[in-house]
Amino acid sequence: MPPKSTQQPTQKPDPQEVPIIFQRYRTELQNLAQKIGEIESEMEEHALVLSTLRPLTKSDPERTCYRLIGGTLVKRNVVDVVPSLETNFSGIKEVLESLVKNYKNKEGEFEKWRNEMGVQNRTPSFLLTGVYQY
Repeated sequence: MPPKSTQQPTQKPDPQEVPIIFQRYRTELQNLAQKIGEIESEMEEHALVLSTLRPLTKSDPERTCYRLIGGTLVKRNVVDVVPSLETNFSGIKEVLESLVKNYKNKEGEFEKWRNEMGVQNRTPSFLLTGVYQY
């Protein structure tokens, strides 16, 4: 979603609006990055469980396992759980790919806007050198 502005798209925003638009972009990018991190950790959890249960589908398919569904712990068999976990895993992977694509698009849009507006991202010198002077 493009930043909200009262100006026409072809006109430059007022100098007072530039920091607001800049902060909106940064906030959107931070929110997307946070969501990507959450989805990645959920995907890693699914991968770990699948790597544990897949060998059991051949060696002990009737082994009991427990699955948390909507806050309720349900007793199931490995054979019943693995297909649904694989489906969830592939769905999570698709969502992650979509979020990463959105992040890259938003980042490109932000860079384009920064170049058009002449906004520079200045890093304080103490962050570059690692030395903070009082």
